Amino acid sequence: MKNLFDLTGKVAIVVGGSRGLGRGMAVGLANAGATVIIASRGFEALQTAAEEISKETGGLCVPMQLDVTSLPAIQDFVTRVDEKFGRIDILINSAGINIRKSALDFEEEDWDRVTDTQLKYVFFMDQTVGNYMVEHGIKGRIINIGSLSSMIGLKNMVAYCASKGGIVQLTKALANEWAQYGICVNAIGPGYYFTEMTKPLLSDPEVMRKYQEKIPMGRLGLPEDLASTAVYLACDASGYVTGQIIYVDGGWLIN
Repeated sequence: MKNLFDLTGKVAIVVGGSRGLGRGMAVGLANAGATVIIASRGFEALQTAAEEISKETGGLCVPMQLDVTSLPAIQDFVTRVDEKFGRIDILINSAGINIRKSALDFEEEDWDRVTDTQLKYVFFMDQTVGNYMVEHGIKGRIINIGSLSSMIGLKNMVAYCASKGGIVQLTKALANEWAQYGICVNAIGPGYYFTEMTKPLLSDPEVMRKYQEKIPMGRLGLPEDLASTAVYLACDASGYVTGQIIYVDGGWLIN
């Protein structure tokens, strides 16, 4: 019987794959047999992460530089991936940024910086890869990264919440349009995880205690907790699943 979770022969892009949640998902895809391209702006960090992921999984992980806030750079990146690997089967959009500030004090520059990274150029990355998949007849998988704040409003995170809420609707709209091509578009909504982005916040013991109290499982997530969900949405086992957001949050949203 065919192993529906096997990604051998598939080529996957993980934007933001050098650290945090992106890295955890990149490890999961590599363990499942995919050739994984991790992409971000900082090439040195990418190179180190790719070497470590390849060593850890025994798979092939390749670093490729990408400025995700530039449409020409995105288009050039997809061309380079095609030239090197000949196909793109999976895209995970995991680049993220947050500016914690009162909504009363939020400035236009802050708003644009967060929403451009987390919504505007997520769409253009999806669009560019989606066009590639359609042109090459690839029934691919596109996975966007939402958040608890796709569902709930959090203080001092107005642009983050707005962009992550937008990710849900973006995912549904693209899934509806691209189902005719056999492309599945879904999203993952992580809860609170230990990452470089959350480390400054979680260094406060009182903040940590409050968050743990909200999570029925009693702990924050780790990047590897997303790996199996990413593999599921990337593989043949989820071939009839599209337009969905799966929350991987230790139970936060059931409270």
